[in-house]
Amino acid sequence: MGKPLLSNAGRPATVEIEAINESGEVVPTSIAGENPLTIYLDKRELVTLMTLGQAPEALTIGYLRNQRLVSGLDDIEAVQVDWDTNACAVKTRRPLEDIESRTARRTVTTGCGQGTVFGDLMDDIEAIRLPGEARLDESTLHGLLDAVRRHETIYKAAGAVHGCALFRGTELLYFVEDVGRHNAVDAIAGLMWLDGIEGGDKIFYTTGRLTSEMVIKAAQMGIPFLVSRSGLTQMGYDIARRVGITMIGRSQGRHYLIYAGAERFVRNGAGVTA
Repeated sequence: MGKPLLSNAGRPATVEIEAINESGEVVPTSIAGENPLTIYLDKRELVTLMTLGQAPEALTIGYLRNQRLVSGLDDIEAVQVDWDTNACAVKTRRPLEDIESRTARRTVTTGCGQGTVFGDLMDDIEAIRLPGEARLDESTLHGLLDAVRRHETIYKAAGAVHGCALFRGTELLYFVEDVGRHNAVDAIAGLMWLDGIEGGDKIFYTTGRLTSEMVIKAAQMGIPFLVSRSGLTQMGYDIARRVGITMIGRSQGRHYLIYAGAERFVRNGAGVTA
């Protein structure tokens, strides 16, 4: 059936304003953009996301994917964003089954700006299977952390955003920033679907903390390695152990902590950590 019809409605990530510094001087300053985007699924209002708006179509597709409201890209006929009304209209190729019951129960998560999880995502993680043979060696971890450090980011210019990245080894495939880390991971999920990229040999990096929502989304994307500059929550830790994700936090420079899945990690090429 091909890819859905997409608008190309990305917005500038930053806005220039004037601020006053500690010396009383007026200085031009970049600040992060923030825009409400209400998603309509077959004319049904679904959710309003606060977003930079850089990749709203990918964000919307990834959101639908990670909420399991659509089962594949072929389900979607069109994704059209209109910033005059701050709306995104999603048209599916066929009516979605049980959409009323699937969106009736919501869990408000700890995501920045508050994320929302629909239905029984929290209850169905036992069905997730990740590749057991996948391995991550220490030199690759160091290399991807260095790639993130050198990457030009909105955060360096304006702050106030979270970043997420997808790697194949030390190769940076995507880097997405948004006002909430859950938006950034959803946008990457959407890009992966649009580009036909599988997650089994990939590494997901985030600047944000590793919560249950982040772990579930990474697992649903089929990614066995989750790396964060920040820490984690107990529920994130418990779910990572249940689904078999290798969870690495406090990762900057040469420093890191392996919280879960150490059996997949190869230290200095010498062998797998027990």
